[in-house]
Amino acid sequence: MSQSIQDKVREIKRSFHQLMNGITSQSMREKGLNYKLNWGVAYTDLKTMAAEYGKDYSLAIELWKENVRECKILATMIMPPEEMPAEVADLWLEQASNQEIVEMLAFNLFQHLPYVPVMAYEWIASDIELRQIAGYLVLARLFIRGETPDERGVNEIIDQASTALRDNSIAIRHAAYTCLQRLAQVEQTYCNIVNTALRRAGLENFTTF
Repeated sequence: MSQSIQDKVREIKRSFHQLMNGITSQSMREKGLNYKLNWGVAYTDLKTMAAEYGKDYSLAIELWKENVRECKILATMIMPPEEMPAEVADLWLEQASNQEIVEMLAFNLFQHLPYVPVMAYEWIASDIELRQIAGYLVLARLFIRGETPDERGVNEIIDQASTALRDNSIAIRHAAYTCLQRLAQVEQTYCNIVNTALRRAGLENFTTF
């Protein structure tokens, strides 16, 4: 790590102290979101910081190494999607310790990776909870942007989500349901397919077009 990157990391970590929110941090701990260090800094403040530093691959890599909530979230914001190798994306997901970080990865970074659709289908087929959640969240974001899966992709989503809707994990069920909801909103054909799957799962249909 260069001296310049080291200085930036130190500067960033010092700034967290000024923005800390003890009440938020305590609330997160009570909800099970444990970090080695959590300043409770607001998402909006982190977005402002990210804009100040701009996209920076090397800085993102070093921030991610820190077991600090704010460092990891900031890393997802400043990593340039076009520069992030697939193996690094998969490693970051593997190292994500809780749902908050997975959500930050999906929303701030993964949805913008050019190769992510392929990985997302692999993730929803995983038996690891956070990977499944990441996959469904990423696909949902792609559908919101109007990206449409091919027939094979639709079948894969329906098969995996139908199982996920019966999972013991509330987080998995919610992520899968959200993904199906976003798919149903793309066009009427998808809505019909999704509603058929929901009926089989004993769930209420989405509103048709």
